[in-house]
Amino acid sequence: MTVTLMGLALAVVGGGLIGLLLSVFGGGGSVLATPLLLYVVGVRDPHVAIGTAAAAVAVNAAVGLARQGKAGRVKWPCALVFAAAGLAGSLTGAHFAKRMDGQHLLIWFAVAMGMVGLSMLRPQTGEGDPDVHLTPPLVLKLAPLGLIVGLAAGFFGIGGGFLIVPGLMAATGMTLANAAASSLVSVVLFGGATSLSYAASGLIDPVVFLALVAGGAVGAIAGGPLAKVLAGRAALARRLFAIMVLATAGYVAARASGFL
Repeated sequence: MTVTLMGLALAVVGGGLIGLLLSVFGGGGSVLATPLLLYVVGVRDPHVAIGTAAAAVAVNAAVGLARQGKAGRVKWPCALVFAAAGLAGSLTGAHFAKRMDGQHLLIWFAVAMGMVGLSMLRPQTGEGDPDVHLTPPLVLKLAPLGLIVGLAAGFFGIGGGFLIVPGLMAATGMTLANAAASSLVSVVLFGGATSLSYAASGLIDPVVFLALVAGGAVGAIAGGPLAKVLAGRAALARRLFAIMVLATAGYVAARASGFL
């Protein structure tokens, strides 16, 4: 066991917070998993933190995908083309990340966190075509985007939803709701591939992983009612969350650079 019992308890609580944020905001929360494991739970190796976080994100996304699929919001053909193209990218990204110095990798991770925070500050719209169907021209748009996003997700060990959602909308013209639901297919596949790559190198802590997943399940359940409460102030809540992500990115960069 790489962490103390107190650390495992904090992993459960932290997993609950991440699951809650993902349920309320639909994305961005998973990027907090790696800093949580490093600076709160007590995981010392950045590679183990990234690998373990990726595995937990994949499981939580699978739960969300089951719900969204049952609700009929997932555009399966488009989602599967995007995800399949990104699979090779995620494996390639994870391969290079494992060979990078841990502190250097954290600096790049902080950059990715900054991108997540900034993307969440942009106004969102639900406009789009709810009846999108896969066509050969759409395949030619989806596949290259999927490859690039998969590479980023694998390298940083994050779900990549903040890139997948706008990518799906730009390539197909689908609605935000459909894109958010369909993005979970890629998050599951990218996170699963990344975590398997890290697991093959012995860079996943199974006990911490289970603690994160257990907490995430509780947080996801609690997030449903909270999302309804915040519905009238969703934009403000999202901006506050984005600021928290940006502040965390600054902290990670400062720690990795030796300023703190």
